[in-house]
Amino acid sequence: MARQPKAQKSLFATAPKGPAPLAERVRPRRLEEVIGHRELLKPGGPLWRAVDAARLPSILLWGPPGCGKTTLARAIAEHVTAAFVTFSAVLGGVARVREIVAEADERRGETGEATILFVDEIHRFNKSQQDAFLPHVEDGTVSLIGATTENPSFSLNAPLLSRCVTYRLEPLSEDETDEVLSRALAHPEGYAGRKEMDAEARGVIATAARGDARRALGLLEVAVNQAGMGAITADVVREVIGHEPLLYDKSGDEHYNVVSAFIKSMRGSDPDAAVYWMMRMIEAGEDPLFVMRRIIIFASEDIGNADPRALQLAMAADQAFQRLGLPEGLYPMAQAVTYLACAPKSNAANVAWHEAQAAVREHGALPVPMHLRNAPTKLMKNMGYGDGYRYAHNEADGFARGERYLPERLAGRRFYRPTDRGLEAKIGAWLRRLRGEDP
Repeated sequence: MARQPKAQKSLFATAPKGPAPLAERVRPRRLEEVIGHRELLKPGGPLWRAVDAARLPSILLWGPPGCGKTTLARAIAEHVTAAFVTFSAVLGGVARVREIVAEADERRGETGEATILFVDEIHRFNKSQQDAFLPHVEDGTVSLIGATTENPSFSLNAPLLSRCVTYRLEPLSEDETDEVLSRALAHPEGYAGRKEMDAEARGVIATAARGDARRALGLLEVAVNQAGMGAITADVVREVIGHEPLLYDKSGDEHYNVVSAFIKSMRGSDPDAAVYWMMRMIEAGEDPLFVMRRIIIFASEDIGNADPRALQLAMAADQAFQRLGLPEGLYPMAQAVTYLACAPKSNAANVAWHEAQAAVREHGALPVPMHLRNAPTKLMKNMGYGDGYRYAHNEADGFARGERYLPERLAGRRFYRPTDRGLEAKIGAWLRRLRGEDP
């Protein structure tokens, strides 16, 4: 009989557990200790009023990674002296929610103790799964605190939103991140008495963390290990950081925020901001053809006839990019973006088609005036089709003054109203002269 190999022991089964991550060890335990969100956490502020109420309302904490959502949830639970149950929508399902609710109901019946159910990444539940919380939030079995990085307006269903108070949390400022680092360096569970760090090194981490306290503390922890017995210098920190990826979720809220800033910068005639936001998208890995599509739309939507060359340039840049690819394709992209930002702006064509669309939907298929109808047969001519039509090229200035081209019910309506900017100023003057509207 062949010898059976010895069973191998798992290295992971016998490995001793190491210390908790630095971010967990130095996490604030009380609301007064939380850094950032000053308007929310100031005495008498919105969150204080909520936690001091007779019954804690259900809360949604919406903000980017590392802004303190979990810390706030735990500090709230400490403040109101309630059982605190954590649940991850990534790892658990509705069955586990039912178990937690049953335990909370039993706890309330036996001791009267309230339960706070903290649901991390609550947006990971689909909208039908979110319904599982509704009756238990409604009857007070649990006070829900949901944490999400996604815009609740899109990721949570309306019934759940209506039962919660939503607080928007912003990324920490660099000064606040520096304060987080200073606290960790002085904290008994951090590096108190063992490590010092100068202001420059802290500043490098604070900048690289981009408002994410967890990221800042993670970088500090790696920098401490990297430095060994030596000092934590700015050079050590830069070596740890390397090339950091940018926060940018192609399907999430940050994507739409950056795209919005890009469009509004071009509309606001700021070429510097426009090309900055363009590069933010490109550096974060956005598809350049998506950016080019937005540039083409902008050329027509926001510039239009004030400078018709804008659309030509946008189309040429798109064609050039597809021929060149990255990185050379950035030249025509930047040329188009800066030109569009500097061009005179008009949304008159945009307004025109929207108002015309509204008229079509309001009035339906109004009959075409008889003099505008095509008359390819004798019968149609005898019925009056095309009768009285004036051929504009035979008129002075190539314009049949007084002729009507809209349906009778819309006579005199103006959908296209040229601005007084760029070429459109000349277009408007020309139309007024043809119509006899000049003073």
